[in-house]
Amino acid sequence: MALSAAGWNLDMGRQRLDPGALTALLTHGEETELKTAIDALFSGREVNPSEGRAALHWALRAPPESLSGEGKAAQATLAEADRFASAVHSGGVTTTAGAPFKAIVHIGIGGSDFGPRLLADAFGLGQLDGPALRFCANLDPYDLDAALSGLDPTQTLVVGVSKSFGTEETLYNLGRARGWLSGRLGAAWPAHMAIVTANRARAADWVGADGAHVFDMPLTVGGRYSLWSAASVSVGCAGGMAPLEALRSGANAMDRHVREAEARHNLSVRLALLDYWNACVLSHTQRVALAYARRLRLLPTYLQQLEMESNGKSVTPQGAPIAGPTAPALWGGEGSIGQHSYHQWLHQGTQAVATEFILALTPGAEPEGNRALSAHALAQVEVLANGRSLAEVRAEEPDLAPHIAAQKVHAGGRPSTVLFCGDLGPTALGALIALYEHRTYLAGRLWGVNPFDQWGVERGKTMAAALGPVLTGDATANDPATERLASLVRPAL
Repeated sequence: MALSAAGWNLDMGRQRLDPGALTALLTHGEETELKTAIDALFSGREVNPSEGRAALHWALRAPPESLSGEGKAAQATLAEADRFASAVHSGGVTTTAGAPFKAIVHIGIGGSDFGPRLLADAFGLGQLDGPALRFCANLDPYDLDAALSGLDPTQTLVVGVSKSFGTEETLYNLGRARGWLSGRLGAAWPAHMAIVTANRARAADWVGADGAHVFDMPLTVGGRYSLWSAASVSVGCAGGMAPLEALRSGANAMDRHVREAEARHNLSVRLALLDYWNACVLSHTQRVALAYARRLRLLPTYLQQLEMESNGKSVTPQGAPIAGPTAPALWGGEGSIGQHSYHQWLHQGTQAVATEFILALTPGAEPEGNRALSAHALAQVEVLANGRSLAEVRAEEPDLAPHIAAQKVHAGGRPSTVLFCGDLGPTALGALIALYEHRTYLAGRLWGVNPFDQWGVERGKTMAAALGPVLTGDATANDPATERLASLVRPAL
């Protein structure tokens, strides 16, 4: 039950999975042709039937000499953005006054925000040294107000990321940021803006004739994989290219493992099979990701989009309904902070859920802190698994009143997985993200869904556009409950 690859150790010994079940799962993986799915991904064949495309996020971190065709073209989109990021970081690209940028504001949403935000937080960018790095994603006007607060437009670079360059939230915030820049810089404002998009023509029309810095995103790289693309240019601007290069190297190491390792020893295959087992056999409708590393505190949020937007579906690519469960709800947080809130529910609540501990240590950190953090993580794993019987409570605390003793009983038998890394840095983070990407792709194969589309998200965007005139009073909602809510909101607008 213990496996390792690319700096990560995986222990599944406390899952409710015996050798017979494991053998059956591996057989099911063969029958579902997981190896064929892996080969299709890495050979650049079509794996996204909704759009008739390959998924080439892995090519953005592959050695250039190993690529050809579409993979090589996808990676080529990085070169210009990487040079720009390096130049901004070193002071080679400057403000209109010829000074280095002192702040960077990254505007995007979904995959255009989650990944770069995770990287910036994990690397500590904009917190201790270098230019300030802030993020804005929400349509709520306060989000941009907070991101721009205290900044000087003459010293700030705004980075906007939208694959389609049609995302309402991003265009709204970019429009406001453009006004903020032009208010001080006048017609020179484009020099303080960088755009990352797959729709360069639309971006060029929005910017105007003078043009900002515009970088390409490949159509074959989905939004949930944006961090590998030029979408992370703000991270390079703030921290230089070394962290991003190490991140890509770690991800490529995990790619090689997933591509080459046989199923029994393949971390992504085994985790995907485990997800299928817990959801479809044990009927766990939730999974909890607990990041025992301050640098990974945003990882559960990142994984929510990666997994639930990818596999939160109930119909096959051929339009047939799926009989059983698919992806569970995923949530989580930062250990050991969560121990003082929702861990009570994990231990003694009425619903048993599969729990995942990601214990990652920072070398050189204060040793006692690392020891204490590790002890707390391992303790949580043990208590979830073994529980505490009434006999144990009475033996350890013989003077307790019976009704208090009963409240201290832990059922146990709650499954958990541990991912451990003793050297958490950009390389290890890249490997971890790639591990989860491949796990998600393969779990989608097991459930029979296309993990590369998101029709539910698209429907929400369409409805939001239709309700705009309703909120201005220029139209009436077709749905009476929506009209009632709109009438409540209108006076406040």
